[in-house]
Amino acid sequence: MSATSEQTAETLRDQKAREAYFTASQRQLVWARFKKQRAAMTAATVLIVLIISGILAPFLSPYDPTIAGRNKDYMNGAPNVPMFCDKNGCSLRPFLHTIERERSIKTNFRWVEKVNEDKRRYVQFLVEGSDYKLLGFIPAKTHLFGISDGYIHLFGTDATGKDIFSRTLHAIWTSLQVGSIGVFIAFVLALIIGGVSGYYGGWIDSVLQMVTDAVRTVPAIPLFMAIAAFIPQEWSAEMRFFFISLILGLIGWPTLARRVRTHLLTERNQEYVLAAQLCGASSGHIIRRHLLPSFTSYIIVDLVISFPYMVLSETALSFIGLGLKDPVNSLGVMLQNVTSADVLLNYQWYFIPVIFFITLVMAFVFVGDGLRDAADPYSDAGK
Repeated sequence: MSATSEQTAETLRDQKAREAYFTASQRQLVWARFKKQRAAMTAATVLIVLIISGILAPFLSPYDPTIAGRNKDYMNGAPNVPMFCDKNGCSLRPFLHTIERERSIKTNFRWVEKVNEDKRRYVQFLVEGSDYKLLGFIPAKTHLFGISDGYIHLFGTDATGKDIFSRTLHAIWTSLQVGSIGVFIAFVLALIIGGVSGYYGGWIDSVLQMVTDAVRTVPAIPLFMAIAAFIPQEWSAEMRFFFISLILGLIGWPTLARRVRTHLLTERNQEYVLAAQLCGASSGHIIRRHLLPSFTSYIIVDLVISFPYMVLSETALSFIGLGLKDPVNSLGVMLQNVTSADVLLNYQWYFIPVIFFITLVMAFVFVGDGLRDAADPYSDAGK
């Protein structure tokens, strides 16, 4: 009797699972297939952590990343690693040892740094610090952590004394903002141009595809170099920020536009499109309410996949000096500091932002690949 009940319960569960599968929306099916990919789920978790870290960068970072020379005694300083134990015992609170400067006869009375292991500086949490605006509009001055005496630099400092940890978190958010604006501009242009080209066809399609091919064949680096030559030096960091985002968006739409056009060419002759035309619906209404929603998941996948290329473009531009510049903190600006042999030999902590940059790009790539496989009904990813 018990075995029969278990079989009945299992049969009911199988029936409910099949009913849920056949009645699920496209979004639910994509999510169900995406969850089965461990690499994509891990990358999505890492990506969410990085995005939240960038959004909450003013709160998570102990100092304002744009202020140089805050700690004049710690230029090009190595990372401070909090500890819980030393020769004097252990503590539940993380701490750092005090670094003292003194003159010595052995060094011809030059200043030398000496670690005093008898003096501890304890890490404190939710401390008051420099003013900032959380999310861009909420005034605050509370930071996640600080130290009781002096300064703490988890990733060390650069040649001007700026805290690399604070700069890295703010750089992630800046690069994400540039990528978001660029992707949005490219997305709007791709939907308009690709939608009109695919729906109408004929000479309109031919002209728009000529324009698309012309934009695709423009070499990026010479274009950026030419644009950089005409950017006024007196432009503010904000003006340069939006200009770079605009340029990235204006040259990033052709690939997505081609995919939109291809889908609309195959869908415009379907019966539901003919029914909408017979009902008197306008062309714009049919494209916006019927054709584009029919492959929303593919559009989302293309956006996620194109996002890392926007970040890479911004980073490359800033790295070669054609994009953002100080005092703006972006991943490309920070990568400029690792080009010298002196940094490679003596200041290896300058490469910490490089690790975050690689992690961010790889997370987008894995998530994009996972979404692409999940959105493809003929893929083996969800089987």
